[in-house]
Amino acid sequence: QVQLVESGGGLGQAGGSLRLPCAASGGPFRTLYMGWFRPAPGEEREFVASIRWSGGWTYYADSVKGRFTISKDNAKNTVYLQMNNLKPEDTDVYYCAAKSDYRGSYVFAYEYWGQGTQVTVSS
Repeated sequence: QVQLVESGGGLGQAGGSLRLPCAASGGPFRTLYMGWFRPAPGEEREFVASIRWSGGWTYYADSVKGRFTISKDNAKNTVYLQMNNLKPEDTDVYYCAAKSDYRGSYVFAYEYWGQGTQVTVSS
């Protein structure tokens, strides 16, 4: 079993930055892929980015490519979503998710979820 807890949400300004940590506990982690999602109109949740826990692979949605960076700190069992050049349309609840041996973006494939953290971007 894997437990995920997001933090770091809050109020940001357009053009500014926020960093969202996702702390993982339980495990094992070796085969996990970690993802970030956010709700979107007409979708359960929209894929944002994902990373392989063992390293060497990341994947981004086109809407955030070049602005957001996903990274990890294995020593702290934490995955980060660095959000730069924020836009008002980035306002949403951001969810951290995990799934073993899955590098896709299909939301229903992910097995473990955090409770979400709210990000609000003002113009």
